[in-house]
Amino acid sequence: MAIVAMENLCKIYRLGSRDLSVLRDLNLTIGSGEYVAIMGPSGSGKSTLLNLLGCLDRLSSGTYKLAGQDVSRLSDDELSRIRGSQVGFVFQSFNLIAQLNVIENVQVPMFYQRIPEAESVSRAKQLAEMVGLGDRLTHRPFELSGGEQQRVAIARALTNDPVMILADEPTGNLDSESGAEIMRVLDELHAEGKTLVTVTHDPNVAAKSQRIIRLLDGKIEREERNPRQ
Repeated sequence: MAIVAMENLCKIYRLGSRDLSVLRDLNLTIGSGEYVAIMGPSGSGKSTLLNLLGCLDRLSSGTYKLAGQDVSRLSDDELSRIRGSQVGFVFQSFNLIAQLNVIENVQVPMFYQRIPEAESVSRAKQLAEMVGLGDRLTHRPFELSGGEQQRVAIARALTNDPVMILADEPTGNLDSESGAEIMRVLDELHAEGKTLVTVTHDPNVAAKSQRIIRLLDGKIEREERNPRQ
């Protein structure tokens, strides 16, 4: 099954009296369990595409089906529900809450899903242990390394058992050793059947994927199958 099916997608921003076309006539399909990297120079449309994939923004024209559901014309509230139930986000800057410990940070999405406290604590602990943080459960972000903070973010992204995980420069703020740890975690998630989409400038990160999509000037310039996979 296709997790992502985009057809003739366009995204235009209105800037004063002129229109800025960021994505143009883009067609993209991502299958269930596929590991895809999106690359391209600054201004090529990578971040805009990621926002559209994650239902953080809406397309100007075309269609987008996520796990078979047409999300192209959904309301803001409906898009919010889709984000909360079907997409997991991993950001370069971690986006953890400084006042909360590991378990509490992982719990945050479940609070908005109104999952009972006992159940959310149990699931948060399970996910934190799964990403190797079983001995850091009560630590706050300032007590964790960058790699550990990103692992918290990955655990948090898994709370809703998403159909797709979107990772925006997941190793961008990490040293090489911590970055390698995060890539191992993502590799394990892919091996378990998760659909992963990574936006990256790093060819070493892209090399972990099955397919590399290269954007240029708002269009897919080319796609490459990764020979290592």
